[in-house]
Amino acid sequence: MATKPVSHRSILGQARDFFDDFAGSRPARFALIIFAILVLVFTLLLGLPISNRTGDVTPLVDAFFTAVSVICVTGLATVDMATYWSPFGHAVIFIGVEIGAAGVLTVASILGLVISRRLGLRAKLMAAGDSNPLRIQKGPVAEGQAVRLGDIGGLLVTVAVSMLVIEIVIALLLFPRVLPESDGFLDALWVSSYFSVMTFTNTGFVLSPGGLDPFAADPWFLGVMMLSVFLGAIGFPVIYAIARNLRKPKRWSVHVKLTLVTTTLLFVLGTLAFFGLEYSNPDTFGAMDAGQSALQAAFLSMMTRSGGFATIDIADLNGSSLLVADMLMFVGGGSASTAGGIKVTTLAILFLAAFAEARGSESMEAFDRRIPSDVLRIAVSIVLWGATTVATATILIAQITDAPLDLVLFDVISAFATCGLSTGLTIEAPDSAQYVLAATMFLGRIGTVTLAAALAASTRRQLFRRAEERPIVG
Repeated sequence: MATKPVSHRSILGQARDFFDDFAGSRPARFALIIFAILVLVFTLLLGLPISNRTGDVTPLVDAFFTAVSVICVTGLATVDMATYWSPFGHAVIFIGVEIGAAGVLTVASILGLVISRRLGLRAKLMAAGDSNPLRIQKGPVAEGQAVRLGDIGGLLVTVAVSMLVIEIVIALLLFPRVLPESDGFLDALWVSSYFSVMTFTNTGFVLSPGGLDPFAADPWFLGVMMLSVFLGAIGFPVIYAIARNLRKPKRWSVHVKLTLVTTTLLFVLGTLAFFGLEYSNPDTFGAMDAGQSALQAAFLSMMTRSGGFATIDIADLNGSSLLVADMLMFVGGGSASTAGGIKVTTLAILFLAAFAEARGSESMEAFDRRIPSDVLRIAVSIVLWGATTVATATILIAQITDAPLDLVLFDVISAFATCGLSTGLTIEAPDSAQYVLAATMFLGRIGTVTLAAALAASTRRQLFRRAEERPIVG
């Protein structure tokens, strides 16, 4: 009588196979699961009495909100981050920010590498999805991407090495300015490292109770912070491409060029807007000379792109400046970066489509390259999902808090774009509003395209085409 062969596969081996199969076939849903698990783990860690400076159990809303803000590298908080958490709590936050900055899909790919003991095709697909949302979609993908599939192994190394090197360099540049304001060499080293990590990851948490007050007028300190935020916001694929072809910009892809050009343009326009709108405001730039006003305007322009640090009270800005900040935050930084928002390349694609339509051209072009129409569909989807998320959260929080609309809209967009700037509404809002903001941060960080792919009921290809009919538009 024949007997069924006994499997000698270990439980760990079977779990690894299941992990590899599920991660490869459903990368978006797998990323959501990983992300949710990280939030849960850090909620539990921050809820421990050892994480609280008073030794008490942290309330669930504060532990959960902080965990989401940490993993989303946002910077919004419901407590005073400098005084509420113990050294253990700050260490947990420090580690969580680094994990969140690496990107959900990239972290998932690294886990896949560790468990599968190799960087296989499926793990590469997951990492490529983080560097380019088009990789999530089934079907042919246009060539000329920022990072090709075969380069993903190098990209993962670039993520780890670039984070470490840049953060160390930034910390060393900040150290001489931090030392006079600290309680010794070790304290200055910790504070400068903390600032370095929080700026490069575009998080915005501040360790010292005085915040940026000791450095608010220091051009060197603020300039280094802006540089760190910029490097974190342009995206790892851009850093990777520039590192490979630093002296050959002609070899840079369209994605790299669009990211750099659009980021620089938005920074300059934001600086000019804040300088002109706040120059006569006595609560912000009015008491400063022209040089300091220009410095503060540049700093605010960079930080509203996702940096999250502020040298002034955001609530003191004019309504017009708040609106400019809303627009800059909504756009955010580069794809596969530590910044949030709809991304600068999304905005660039929309403008290129509008210019092509105005010229009567059938295709979008940039830097002597044609951009396929499916990229435009992805860009429109991102903007619509982002606008819907912001509108829904704004309506809910406005109803809950009865606060002025401009303040509610600012904090909601800051949460969606994982920026971290606040008018003071977040810390004063009731628990229900803080949960809504936490959900907004979650949706903003994981990416609207990833969320849509994860929640899609079917990914089948449609093998037929219906009859065409044109509705009236405009």
